[in-house]
Amino acid sequence: MPKVLILSDSHGLTKEVEMIKKRHKNEVDQLIHCGDSELEMDAKELDDFMKVAGNCDLDSRFPNELDFSLEDLTFFVTHGHLFQVKSTLMPLSYRAEELQANVICFGHSHIAGAEVVKNKLFINPGSIRLPRNRKEHTYAILSWETKGNITVDFHDISGERIDDLTYQANL
Repeated sequence: MPKVLILSDSHGLTKEVEMIKKRHKNEVDQLIHCGDSELEMDAKELDDFMKVAGNCDLDSRFPNELDFSLEDLTFFVTHGHLFQVKSTLMPLSYRAEELQANVICFGHSHIAGAEVVKNKLFINPGSIRLPRNRKEHTYAILSWETKGNITVDFHDISGERIDDLTYQANL
């Protein structure tokens, strides 16, 4: 069963990013950072992460977006500030359509959550530094057997699963 760890908005945290990476490195197939790490592109803490630029990232080597496929899912990763994610998912959805992506990973709002809209799974892992709408500092792990059996588990910074945020999806 493929697994992807999704992190965002760590805003300068290093020890915590390393701790999360170390905790899950042997169980996930891919690591994603959705921006606002406030670290350099080649920071050791971000080694092994696919990463994009956030509005607080100053290193111009970060790309604004990434797209890739893993098993039977196609991912689109961006921070979200260039797509107005704090008010709507429509621009993000249009770009995902252009890329034929069915999983969209983004941050910026610091609000953890997942939802399916028009057969696309949108995942915001929240923030491990400055969460909004919840007290827990969060990240997400996406796992799937098939497109019809997808789970998004959210974890707090200590690794505990947050049961009421767990999301089941069918694409």
